[in-house]
Amino acid sequence: MKPTDTNENNLPAPKGLNIKQYTNTMSSYRQILYHIVFRTKDSQKTLNLENSEELYKYIWGIIKGKNGVLYRINGMEDHIHILSDLHPSSIWLKESGKFPQFNGWADGYAAFTYSYSDKETVINYIKNQREHHKTITFEEELRKLLTEHGVEINENFFF
Repeated sequence: MKPTDTNENNLPAPKGLNIKQYTNTMSSYRQILYHIVFRTKDSQKTLNLENSEELYKYIWGIIKGKNGVLYRINGMEDHIHILSDLHPSSIWLKESGKFPQFNGWADGYAAFTYSYSDKETVINYIKNQREHHKTITFEEELRKLLTEHGVEINENFFF
């Protein structure tokens, strides 16, 4: 076997293919939906709803700028939900002046993956956040999501 007949991991090309054909035969593909939930530090209600559309557009721009896709974003004064493949930044929140009380995201966050076939269901769930939170608190919602996804809740670090 000649040195040129192996790839960078010293693996031989399959029989009948030269190494150039072998290393160029497959590309990476993915379709992962992340349902990401960010809450404000100490669950303070610092994200006023009247400016939230600007915040959501900004986050959309970040995601788009990193070649991601934002399927839906919505939230309340103390948290936001995102269905995407990337997560947002807090730089604009602090610099825009639109959320003067905002002093950062909490250290932790929740992120869940869904199959592509669940996309519309999760989009509608996020779309209806304001109506949804008329009957359920954020803590109740997060507990439910964690339980549904089989995530063990450590009460020492929950709120």
